[in-house]
Amino acid sequence: MTVLITVWGASPGVGKSTLCDGLSRWLTDAGLRVDHFREEEILTRPQFAAVAEEFKATGRVRRQTLIAATAQFVDAIMASGDDVVIADALMPFVPTLLAMRHGEEAIDAFMIALTEVLARVRPVMVFLDGNAERALARATRREGEHWLDWYVGKLAGYEVSPPVADVASAVKYLLRERAVTLGAVRRKDWGLVVIERADELPPDEVLQVAQRGLMPWLGDARGRIDV
Repeated sequence: MTVLITVWGASPGVGKSTLCDGLSRWLTDAGLRVDHFREEEILTRPQFAAVAEEFKATGRVRRQTLIAATAQFVDAIMASGDDVVIADALMPFVPTLLAMRHGEEAIDAFMIALTEVLARVRPVMVFLDGNAERALARATRREGEHWLDWYVGKLAGYEVSPPVADVASAVKYLLRERAVTLGAVRRKDWGLVVIERADELPPDEVLQVAQRGLMPWLGDARGRIDV
């Protein structure tokens, strides 16, 4: 069964993309067939064309559109025969649902449907936990001084709850996003690997912790993999 590794974190800047790159190299070097789904590819992957079009047209994405796109994505995974798919900030779409102002009851109902669609793969989340304020500062150093204003403005424009108007309120919102994401995944019994204080660890150590945590989920491939 194909393993779907979806990587999330407590905040931008916590190291999701770096970890995805490292996991992709690790598994490819082990001889596995790996599809690395980068965060920006949701706008260009054909299975998510309807998601991109709906968002561009309305600024929102319906839950049924996300479910239909995921079903097409799973069909594509089955056709490709890949051993592992590594998705940078894709499923379970909780930040998107919160931005569309869905409550936790609606998110739980969505997770039931999503988990059913994913029944043909083995979903496991790697969650990079850490201090959101510190991670935002790291993202700002990486992206440039105007990035933080853009990010706060984006959250404010979505009218998320709790409302965002500055960095402090953005951190409060990210704490809610973290709690809802982890709660939704745990209630649906997905695989889950939480890496504590990921923002304080060097990238190679984060990768090593993730590798060890993922081993139980890699099934028959484990005999080909070194950690």
